[in-house]
Amino acid sequence: MVGWHPLSRAGGRGLKILWVKTDFLHPTTRGGQIRTLETVKRLHQKHEVHYIAFEDLEQAEGPRRASEYSTKHYAIPHSAPEKSLTSPAFVGQLLAGWISPLPVAINRWRSVAMKREIEQLQRTEQFDAVVCDFLFPAPNIPDLSGAVIFQHNVEAMIWQRHAEQAGNFVKKAYFRLQAQRMAKFEGEACRKAKRVIAVSHADAEMMRSDYGVQDISAVPTGVDLNYFKHPGVGTVKAKADLVFVGSMDWMPNSEGIRWFVRDVFPLILKKRPGTTFAIVGRKPPADIDAMTNERIQVTGTVPDVRPYLWGGKVSVVPLRIGGGTRLKIYEAMAASVPVVSTKIGAEGLEIEDGASIAIANDAAAFAGRCVDLLNDPAACQRMARRALEIVGERYSWESVTTQFERLLG
Repeated sequence: MVGWHPLSRAGGRGLKILWVKTDFLHPTTRGGQIRTLETVKRLHQKHEVHYIAFEDLEQAEGPRRASEYSTKHYAIPHSAPEKSLTSPAFVGQLLAGWISPLPVAINRWRSVAMKREIEQLQRTEQFDAVVCDFLFPAPNIPDLSGAVIFQHNVEAMIWQRHAEQAGNFVKKAYFRLQAQRMAKFEGEACRKAKRVIAVSHADAEMMRSDYGVQDISAVPTGVDLNYFKHPGVGTVKAKADLVFVGSMDWMPNSEGIRWFVRDVFPLILKKRPGTTFAIVGRKPPADIDAMTNERIQVTGTVPDVRPYLWGGKVSVVPLRIGGGTRLKIYEAMAASVPVVSTKIGAEGLEIEDGASIAIANDAAAFAGRCVDLLNDPAACQRMARRALEIVGERYSWESVTTQFERLLG
């Protein structure tokens, strides 16, 4: 039980926590993984954490490194098809989504094996707290009334925004159907849970008003300030003028990049022809991979995103779909890089348009904010300094985890 101190809490032993998730946390390539990892590894310093997730045979690193944040871990065999239209199994899931009462995003993670393992663990281990991390593993928890749901997003809202942005009638109808089913499932699960922890006050209020959730609190996203601290001017190699960092197999990210490259970037190039753009993130779809040219770099998975942040002049978050909070914004701020985002991209974050971030929603305005910052290094520095002050004052992981810990206790 390395890292766990059984008498660390005043008045007795630490908590015994069962943490339920669909995936292990290494390699850490997605915002949700980062948020969970930073939270759970700090909880593990004072409490006994049992971590259960699905085993990915292509990512042996996950279970191998689970001892970094858990006392015990349980790897459950499960095959969820890769989200690709070239995968017959995934296409089958999409087709079944027309008739299944459960949303596809939930149904693909149902597991009899995980449910049985959790039942057995709850009989033998006597946990003080059970955490359902994201909504997706909820069907595998035998009794949600004893669990805390850690809601990184309002999932139904994401599907509704997909429907609003869909380019044809079939996609629009499908996304709307999934949004309706997700709202029904999400509302029932959150009302049934012992408590819900959201990542922003906006998400918490939405679930309170739309779903009638009574016991819900918000714990903000944190950032590792020391890890992202800029090493200093002249110490890093320039990468691109504009940079986007995010997993490209998450639909809101890929949709946002398509919009930016199609509608925004050409307007930037008209005003500033030499501008370069780096798209940094795992598993880019084929059409985004094909965007590579003399001005656009598509990296795919990189071992470290920090050189791209430090080597960029402005970080862009052109999201038109999504929920929760964008960890990528706080990371850019901690790296001393100014951010241009849509309102949806910065949703739920306590930041100031014009002072610590630039907000723009349509293509012309977004391009204009980017060009203004690129042409004014002094304005970039002012915005970066103010943003770094904000994350430093409010959003260290130690502060965030303390709030999460109190809600579990």
